[in-house]
Amino acid sequence: MLLAQAEVQPTAPDTFTWSFTGTAVIVGLSLLFLLIIPRTIRFPHTGPKMPLPFPEVFNNPSVGAFLASMSAGHIFGIGAVLSLNILGILK
Repeated sequence: MLLAQAEVQPTAPDTFTWSFTGTAVIVGLSLLFLLIIPRTIRFPHTGPKMPLPFPEVFNNPSVGAFLASMSAGHIFGIGAVLSLNILGILK
């Protein structure tokens, strides 16, 4: 019985390189999540407050709410950048 050998790709595939457009997408989504998440979680003001420049705009979140917002913004931002790269919108 003969087994077929897998073909090896001779070069690495084209991947997304760093650019300011990808950075803008991640920063924009992080700010969007910073506006939304402190208004939707149950206890956004529990713990020490985050010293943000415009606390009334961002609902004066605690450090935990700020970190949750930034984490979610980066997770969804990376997914958006990779998706936009696959679609050919970001170059």
